Amino acid sequence: MLAIDVKDLRKTFNVQKNREGLSGALKDLFKREYNEVTAVKDISFQIPQGEICGYIGENGAGKSTTIKMLTGILVPTAGDIRVNGYVPYKDREKFVNGIGVVFGQRSQLWWDIGVIESFQLLRKVYRVSEQDFRKRLDELVERLHLGDLLNRPVRKLSLGQRMRCELVASLLHNPSILFLDEPTIGLDIVVKTEIRDFLLQMNKEQGTTILLTTHDLQDIEALCSRVIMLDDGRIIYDGGLDELKSRWSKGREIQFQFASHTPIARLKQLTDPLEVTWTLENDVTAKMWLPHSVSVSDALARVVGGAEIRDIKIFETNTDDIVRGIYQSGSAAAEAKETVMS
Repeated sequence: MLAIDVKDLRKTFNVQKNREGLSGALKDLFKREYNEVTAVKDISFQIPQGEICGYIGENGAGKSTTIKMLTGILVPTAGDIRVNGYVPYKDREKFVNGIGVVFGQRSQLWWDIGVIESFQLLRKVYRVSEQDFRKRLDELVERLHLGDLLNRPVRKLSLGQRMRCELVASLLHNPSILFLDEPTIGLDIVVKTEIRDFLLQMNKEQGTTILLTTHDLQDIEALCSRVIMLDDGRIIYDGGLDELKSRWSKGREIQFQFASHTPIARLKQLTDPLEVTWTLENDVTAKMWLPHSVSVSDALARVVGGAEIRDIKIFETNTDDIVRGIYQSGSAAAEAKETVMS
């Protein structure tokens, strides 16, 4: 069964056009003019139950607008959405019981009251029984190490502490789908790692479907098996993380430290006819660059079989570098154009 089913989804906004000068401001006061801006342009995708999917793109690409339509905050201009079988903006009461939402820059907790009191209020909102609430809360508090924070006002929490509480708040009613919009923004690496480990464990044990938007692509690498990439409101890539790397990565490098000086001519001879490139770093260290079309295991086997090696390091182009390269090179715009034409 599909957790999320999106077909030809479109969202258009009317944005006020501000005319220049005093006369323009007076005209705007009495007769406003609007530009039509399309934030999401006829996108379609499906997410099966239990998948963790990354939803990425530059600012203004349409990520948050999509999330707001999927969670029922915005009504689509056109297209069809089903989340857990419900239309989000129509079936609000039944729909919200099956989803949890965390917006990294907005809080669902009450600022001036204790954390536990916010949780109690949310229990009533979601109509969770006291028994189920206690069981679920104890489990989440233990996993996210929140025992000392429950009686503190939210305003006295650090950002990392608040984000862990936000996660608990979104999961108190045991939703089957979790929407995360920039959940680790501004957090230090220790807290990020704790949150990532928790999400992976929850997905593994309970089969929770997770749709994650983030600018921290280490989140994507740590959590996601699939990536949907947006550019200017259109999907330009939908597939596995490994495929994304092989499609747009420039390749990989392997650094070898040899037991003694090994001439570069000898290294080229060992790897002939593979399309690899060698560079010497010093007398005993060399790097081999290889494109994704060349098997790492094949290249390694040829070198290991022909030279005495002390150490090997493999450098993979990370997702952050790949995505940055796609946008800087203009590949994203070209891919979006190709997608529309097809």
